[in-house]
Amino acid sequence: MSTKTIIRTGSTLATAGVAGTTASSVVGASAAGIMSATAGTTGAALASTMGAAGLSGGAATASGMAAIGSVVGGGMATGAIITATAPVAAVSILCCGIASLFD
Repeated sequence: MSTKTIIRTGSTLATAGVAGTTASSVVGASAAGIMSATAGTTGAALASTMGAAGLSGGAATASGMAAIGSVVGGGMATGAIITATAPVAAVSILCCGIASLFD
């Protein structure tokens, strides 16, 4: 089995694990529940950068999650799941790229 196959398998499992954990916390929750479940995470920081102009803090994070979720037809909970899995996927892509250098 190649190194890239191992990395891809591991990253798929990690991404699915993060998505499942986040989904169990945010699906069906109120906006306050979603904010509480994602507070202090890398995903929340990522979402706040996508927030509406002029907002800061929780408002920026909430609008960012809603904006990201709306890209795929969802809402704030969908955005929370996407932003939670994005760092895991980015590290996976980086690891595959580094592994490619040594193959």
